Amino acid sequence: MNILQQAREFVQQRCAKKDWQRCPYCGSLETQRHGSYERHPWRLFGRQTVQVARHRCLSCKRTYSETSAGLKRGSWYGCEVQRLSVDLWMHGRMSLRRAAEFMRSVMGQQERWLLWGLRGRRRKGRRRCELSASTVHRWLDGSGRHVAAHITEQWAGIPSSGQMGVDGLWARLRAGTQQVVLLLSDTVTGLVWPPVVGASEDSACWGEVFLRAAQAGLDWLQLDGVTADGAAGLKSWLQRQLPHVHLQRCVWHLWRNLGSAFASLETGVRAELTGLVHAVLDAASYEAAEAALLVLAAHPQGSGLGRQLRAVLDEALVYLLPAHQGLSRVGPEHLWRDFRLRLSHGRNHGSAQRLERAALLWALYHNFTPAQWRSEHKRHYRHPGLSPLEVAGCPPGEISYLDALLI
Repeated sequence: MNILQQAREFVQQRCAKKDWQRCPYCGSLETQRHGSYERHPWRLFGRQTVQVARHRCLSCKRTYSETSAGLKRGSWYGCEVQRLSVDLWMHGRMSLRRAAEFMRSVMGQQERWLLWGLRGRRRKGRRRCELSASTVHRWLDGSGRHVAAHITEQWAGIPSSGQMGVDGLWARLRAGTQQVVLLLSDTVTGLVWPPVVGASEDSACWGEVFLRAAQAGLDWLQLDGVTADGAAGLKSWLQRQLPHVHLQRCVWHLWRNLGSAFASLETGVRAELTGLVHAVLDAASYEAAEAALLVLAAHPQGSGLGRQLRAVLDEALVYLLPAHQGLSRVGPEHLWRDFRLRLSHGRNHGSAQRLERAALLWALYHNFTPAQWRSEHKRHYRHPGLSPLEVAGCPPGEISYLDALLI
């Protein structure tokens, strides 16, 4: 059962009407009312008093209490409070302190609530809300633990294009330690498979990325091409474990590697050589790239650039092959922009385990969230208004990532 099916089952169970005359332990219908007790949970617009009815089974002599879809057993806050707090951090890009402050202001009509009204005054006798940032963090970390515990078959049955992109982002944790978040993404649908946090980008860590993706439901036989920045560990692992997968070098990283060769050139020569390199890397066919490479090598100051491009020409033009339609020329660098806006480069996560749980939570949010309709000045969305799951052919419908977290 993948995570979409689990979320739909969770929503159905919450919306289903329960027969409280039936004992949940033995199934007997011989029950009777057994008093009630009060709860005082914080809901979205204040603290409420809720009467919870209790029942007693005459067969097994056990007692049980009725539950509500909007309340969690043992929690001081309603489900909508937890859902909004998590969404403020994930989608609203708020810090934990600001999310807690916003929730306190709304629920208790205090703090910033007094700034929103024309005559902001707090009602006398109204209880103050004491929701803290540590409580919001506990909800987020608990959601991350849930995702980490349900990685097996998480995206089972989701179609894959076989064209992937991988990349890593280094994060500085507390006490000066550094960890790297390794990510595997489908370049056609944009679906992100569960990330892995490691200490390096060696072959073993990249192997964990693909092993976790296989655990989540990715079929290795469907893999056909992978776009990467040329990490030696990834290349060696693919050659040993997945020799049928072709490696496409990220063009953006190739240009960055050529930067030192352009630095000492004059402006006119630099512009001329830049055009020749563009003709090689942006060629419409392999034959055109070969011809442009000969022109570059024949240039008086282009022999060094020609040798560098000759060594990586085959890997730079893999996307032109008919079998690799949809394979991206660049790695999934754009995903880190969205990642950093929410996870603050990992500094707020004191350990690698917490960083990994936050990365898993972000990946789940990304797969459910549709891209915006409008294009920005420098950003254009390939599938505006559609989420990666919709592009993959499995639209979640009314199911959200919060339902998948069972909140």
